[in-house]
Amino acid sequence: MTELPLVVGVDGSDPSLLAVDWAADEAARLGLPLRLVHASLWERYEGALPSGGPKRPPAQVMAEHIVASAAERAGRRHPDLKVSTATLPQEAADALLREGNNASFLLTGSRGRGELKGLLLGSVGLAVAARAHCPVIVVRGDKAGLAGTHERILLGAGEPDTGGEAVRFAFREAEARGCTLDVVRAWRCPAHETTDHPALAEDPARHHEEQAATLLDTLLHDAMAGNPDVRVRRTTVEGAAPKVLVGRSSAADLVVVGARRRAGHFGLQLGRVSHTLLHHARCPVAVVPQRV
Repeated sequence: MTELPLVVGVDGSDPSLLAVDWAADEAARLGLPLRLVHASLWERYEGALPSGGPKRPPAQVMAEHIVASAAERAGRRHPDLKVSTATLPQEAADALLREGNNASFLLTGSRGRGELKGLLLGSVGLAVAARAHCPVIVVRGDKAGLAGTHERILLGAGEPDTGGEAVRFAFREAEARGCTLDVVRAWRCPAHETTDHPALAEDPARHHEEQAATLLDTLLHDAMAGNPDVRVRRTTVEGAAPKVLVGRSSAADLVVVGARRRAGHFGLQLGRVSHTLLHHARCPVAVVPQRV
């Protein structure tokens, strides 16, 4: 069976070129083809083509130049990599979401061409991460995180019934890279809880910590049994999950989190943890959907 490609949205901006580099490395590592896609509504802005000849609108010529340059860049980085390209006269987010129906996963840069430099995450990356039904990686972070020098994948552990796909994705990444998988579950002791709760009479914090440890055991049991060669470090941490994971992302090459995807629901479907990481993580962020 043919492996589905990694699909990268490219627009010629510096963030998108970083995404091309990162995706080329990832595709070579996983043995997958790479597909580079540029989408824009040049027909809307250029008007109808002149009837007297086959002349293409300048924006279309530029789009073709953008993907050709990106393909050449990926080929220089990995000469044996199978690379294909496409230019699509569509809204960028809509085009990438459709491409995601036939992709192993989607990748975007942190911002696109023409977006304000002060933006933490561009509108296309946010929309794709929130709505895609395949994993989405937003390539962002500092030089060390982008270069993959930490040799560590960070998994933010969600609930067992909605985090299974994220767990499998994280184990696959750790195995392909031969690196450590750092699995973190953050927990909080609500301020309103008192010793009136029978289960919390002696040490409410310890109760919540033990619950977090039990959840990790449940979440990781099958994946650890099926991937005995992956080095796993399990940690429970008191604190708000977004803050904990952003802090730990500074020592990771990729942070992985799960996301709920409700069938028939087309609105934004990002939780607070995913949203915070996409804006503030110091390494690339993978949002892995789970149908519920």
